[in-house]
Amino acid sequence: MAAFIGYLRVSTKGQGESGLGLEAQRAALEAHVRQVGGTLPMVYVEVESGKRADRPELAKAIAHAKRSKATLCVAKLDRLSRNVEFLARVMNSGCEFAAADMPAANRFMLHVMAAVAEHEAKAISDRTKSALAAYKARGGKLGAHLPQCRNLTHEAQQKGAKRAGLAVAKAASEAYADLLPAMAEWRAAGETLKQIAELLNAEGHTTRRGKPWNPVQVARVLEREGC
Repeated sequence: MAAFIGYLRVSTKGQGESGLGLEAQRAALEAHVRQVGGTLPMVYVEVESGKRADRPELAKAIAHAKRSKATLCVAKLDRLSRNVEFLARVMNSGCEFAAADMPAANRFMLHVMAAVAEHEAKAISDRTKSALAAYKARGGKLGAHLPQCRNLTHEAQQKGAKRAGLAVAKAASEAYADLLPAMAEWRAAGETLKQIAELLNAEGHTTRRGKPWNPVQVARVLEREGC
């Protein structure tokens, strides 16, 4: 049974407080999920202008869908944005996408919508590559061919290993950044590690590997973040 993570958005604070627009979106979202025989474990709601790309609830929805191997679903395609940066963010997230009002819409459609901007980005990249190629043709050296990049000392190798470890830890922290506030709040309220794991599983969250949460994994996340 396919799982969907819902994302609803209204543009003004007044609409958010009154529920205008949100109820219709939620109804359309739930109807679509029922029609395809899926589940809707979580719905994220945002009150934000469509012109802005920094949307915390959207980030949570994407992270949730990606971890849970679920499909990010909106009620109306225009509830996303015409912002190219945002569209690219959804496309590059790695999670599938669906719109209740346009079932055929998917990540490919988002790609088409951002085609013009991507074309320009490619043109810039091509110009950069051409410039680097011309530099190399004139005898310039790049990357591993630079003298300072050869014969790394033991100390340099250790530094590289340390940076790699930090990168892994950073990736883990970023993967659960949307869940940490709730986990920390539950812990501060006296919930046990087992209870926190059960709460996460009840909301449809999974670990980065798509597995259900357990007390050990909860403890690792909290300890890593000093909670």
